[in-house]
Amino acid sequence: MKYTVLSLFPEIIDAYFSSSIMAKALERGIVEYQAVNIRDHALDRHRSCDDAPYGGGPGMLMLAEPLGRALEAVFADKADKQRVIYLSPSGRPLNQALARELSAERELILICGRYEGIDQRIIDSYVDDEISVGDYVLSSGETAALVLIDATYRLVEQVISPASLEEESFDSCLLEYPQYTRPEIYATVSGELKVPEVLLSGHHENIRRWRLEKRVEKTLALRPDLIRLGEERLLFDEETRKIIQEKRDERDKGN
Repeated sequence: MKYTVLSLFPEIIDAYFSSSIMAKALERGIVEYQAVNIRDHALDRHRSCDDAPYGGGPGMLMLAEPLGRALEAVFADKADKQRVIYLSPSGRPLNQALARELSAERELILICGRYEGIDQRIIDSYVDDEISVGDYVLSSGETAALVLIDATYRLVEQVISPASLEEESFDSCLLEYPQYTRPEIYATVSGELKVPEVLLSGHHENIRRWRLEKRVEKTLALRPDLIRLGEERLLFDEETRKIIQEKRDERDKGN
């Protein structure tokens, strides 16, 4: 998988790719990246990349010409056109299913907007997808691009052990169960907090059942919409459906 990121601030992108699991994925050749400085393709000596929008209005808009030239320079090095994504609050929402879809691509070309966004003619001419990372507005398209990169590269084969991805939140419409590590007893100013006994028992079936119950419990409390979605799509097996009903009954009795 290769990420080509077009940005006014490529140093933000460089910093991300130089640390943690991503740095190891680069070292192993599983992931590649190129940070393209849009200013390098500006037409004037001031390297201008923004101007006031036609029709008036607040803020500045990224110019079409530098961004278009940057994209054309990227395409010139490729035998075929790759998927171009513009990170925008107007785009379709990024979710786990879309992240999996994108992780299967050979290369993603990501456009990072700034200011009030980019000239619509760039979107009409070059962009395949507009994608939003959430229902809020960011000042930095780079931040949004890094969210998309982080959500997708970890799904690329060999980056992370498959076992670590099996029970992640959202894949099965259930949030992940709570986890604990050493020490067994954690002393705080409010008292001692202990690891649940079942996790210390060594009884694998009891641990599996406890974790499933906790996943259901947590999802019902925090994201009941995911439970409804899983039920609509018939994703839950008989055991999970039974636990969901038990937890709902317990909640109703408590009310």
